This record gives sequence, C-alpha cells and structure tokens, in this order.
Amino acid sequence: MSLVSRHLESNGIATVVIGSARDIVEECGVARFVFNDFPLGNPIGKPYDAAMQRATVSIALDLLETASLPRTTVQTPFRWGEDESWREVYARVDPDRIEALRREGDARRARQAAAKGQGAG
Repeated sequence: MSLVSRHLESNGIATVVIGSARDIVEECGVARFVFNDFPLGNPIGKPYDAAMQRATVSIALDLLETASLPRTTVQTPFRWGEDESWREVYARVDPDRIEALRREGDARRARQAAAKGQGAG
C-alpha cells in the first residue's frame, strides 16, 4: 500500500495510509500515515469495535485535511490490551494446539473449496 500511496501522491491524488507496521511504512516515505500500534492485520482497530474503527478513520481524514509537512505520522491513542503482553502471545502457536489448528485449517479449506465449486457450476 505504501508504494501505491506514493504513486498516487506523485500523480496529484492525496492519500493517507493507516497501518500497523510503522517501520516499513515510514521507510517507504508515504505522505501521511496513521499508525495503530496493533498486531498486523488490524490496522483500522480491533475486530468488531466499530467505534474504534470509526475514530481511526476520523483521525485519518483529519490528517488528510491538516497535514502541513510531508511524511507526517500520527499515532492513534488506542491500545490493543491493558498491557503489552499481547506482543508475546498474539498469533503464537503452542505445540499442544498444532493438531487442532491443522484440523481447523483443513476444514476451512474444504469449506472454501466447496463454496468455490458451487459458484463455478
């Protein structure tokens, strides 16, 4: 997204990137960046937290309107949890869960394949 943003900006279209990978996005040099310090895959906010997601979009729109310098980064005030322990456990696969996760993944892939087969007919 960062490279697409830069391309759009170079062609006169203003952009704001909302993301969770601050080091990567800032290295790419986007014009405007809203940083949510959340696990990857959750840049706009916590799943099902519509108020947080709306607030994040509002922050992004405000940044689009008010940024006066290139490569402006704004960090949201939101937190993923009460403390930072989520960083150690988010998306961790413990050995005792590997087989259950494998079965869940196989079942999901089977459902997707069945749905795709129904749509192709």
